[in-house]
Amino acid sequence: MNDVIMVTGATGVLGREVLERVRRTGLPVRALTRKAPPPVTPGVEWFTGDLAKGDGLAAAFAGVRTVIHCATDVRRFKNDIPAFQHLLEASKRADVEHIVNISIVGVDRIPYPYYRIKLEGERLLAGSGIGWTTLRATQFPDLIDLALGFLAKSPVLIVPSGTSCQPVDRGEVADRLVELAQGGPAGRVPDLAGPKVYPLVRLAKDWAAAAGKRRLVLPVFIPGKIGAGFRSGALTAPDRAVGVRTWEDYLTAEVAGRNAT
Repeated sequence: MNDVIMVTGATGVLGREVLERVRRTGLPVRALTRKAPPPVTPGVEWFTGDLAKGDGLAAAFAGVRTVIHCATDVRRFKNDIPAFQHLLEASKRADVEHIVNISIVGVDRIPYPYYRIKLEGERLLAGSGIGWTTLRATQFPDLIDLALGFLAKSPVLIVPSGTSCQPVDRGEVADRLVELAQGGPAGRVPDLAGPKVYPLVRLAKDWAAAAGKRRLVLPVFIPGKIGAGFRSGALTAPDRAVGVRTWEDYLTAEVAGRNAT
């Protein structure tokens, strides 16, 4: 049996972690990226291809048994649907047996535009006829950090009121994806969430303190169905608090250390 694993989005925040973990298994691994690949990585075969356009995929997918799909374009997220369609087409032509997909806790409960795209991707995969597994995870601390850094450009740090998050370490998500990829198709598996649920206001205040930024954190009511979804707790999965690394761990290792330099 051909055990080649393909990682899409291999240079992204999650893809890098997944790629390294697949490499450690000793299984044959390929990496797909839209940009020129990085310097030679031992044990990794790099391919340049554009999922959104469908370019460069035939050679990349030939002989692949399993795909771990991490590619996404948050800034131009409408591209994710044609990208998913091209992924499925290329996988069918190459007789891929299993696609492992990462999604987000709450995509079916919050009508946020990016979440709707992620949910449509789940549906496309489930109806593709290819063996599939979808894992939903809560928010990565790195992305919360990035969002708060952008918001902190203003003198007031504005966050949605009544909203809770449950940050989960991207490395722990990568571990789970690689574990799933080494098994058979499992459909939608139990969610993966971080060890603690935090009010978003608390996350913002702790982040500002660690980053050395004196900002007033101002909770603002978000109207409509999106705001209601945020306030409903849909971003969290308290019954799946299986992650280990906490938000405080992340702040100490990444944010406070960055501020010290």
